[in-house]
Amino acid sequence: MSALLRAVPVGAAGGIALMLLGVMFFAINDALGKWLVGAYAVGQLLLMRSISGLCAMAPFIWRTGWRNFRTAPRPGLQLLRVIFSSLESGLFFWALTELPLAEVMTYYMAGPIYVTALSPWLLGERVGWRRWTAVAIGFGGVVLALHPSPDSISHGALIALVGSFTYACFMIGTRKLAGTPGTVLMTFQLLAALTFGAALVWFQGWVPPGPVDFVLMLFLGIGSLLGNLSVNQALRIAPASVVVPYQYTLILWGMLFGWVFFDEMVGPMTLAGAAVIVGAGLFIFLREQQLKRRAL
Repeated sequence: MSALLRAVPVGAAGGIALMLLGVMFFAINDALGKWLVGAYAVGQLLLMRSISGLCAMAPFIWRTGWRNFRTAPRPGLQLLRVIFSSLESGLFFWALTELPLAEVMTYYMAGPIYVTALSPWLLGERVGWRRWTAVAIGFGGVVLALHPSPDSISHGALIALVGSFTYACFMIGTRKLAGTPGTVLMTFQLLAALTFGAALVWFQGWVPPGPVDFVLMLFLGIGSLLGNLSVNQALRIAPASVVVPYQYTLILWGMLFGWVFFDEMVGPMTLAGAAVIVGAGLFIFLREQQLKRRAL
């Protein structure tokens, strides 16, 4: 690790630390979600997470001003983006009720591969044969993680796959709205999740949480914001090519938390699929960074 830190540019060590910290916050959040979704409905978790997130963001929302929300560009795409955001969050929690934590994370880590596959049509980007090869290999990793047979493709795996695809659509929407202030995007996202969660609670019902569970539900929103802030700051102070690959440590956290808190062991086929997905995702990302440098 010390040799790696000496090899990267000044400021990269801090960026790596912040990326690792942000990923840890996301992993803690996901583990808390799995813990809570065993006793509470998905809608209730979405609702409580959104409320705490909006409360934490209130000063930033006030500072941004109403005008930036009212004049946000492309309202139709804004709406579509937050629909995908709410769906991917709900499907993630739902998948956690049936699958090990690290397995759900593995399927969601394939999201950037889906983005590359869809980008020629939805983003107007050219994808060369090298990245198409990586996309094909990445899809092979997803199939490997599924280890398909007449009896092995579970309901939970299908939920996670649909969720990872909606996550990719959410990322594409975010990329197309890159000029919109981050506070505006996050606020719309939280408001949509609050509305979606409230609608689900109407049908699923409300279970009064105890004091400890209530605090944990509130941390779902705070932890998500802390993770996003850490990752965003990492990207500000260090090159993306240095810090982004560390996002895949999320799978390692998922394996650790799944084993410690839920007595879950990930099978060899899922591990092999995760390795293929991570490798394909890293190649695609590093290739994109190389092409950007050539274009400068």
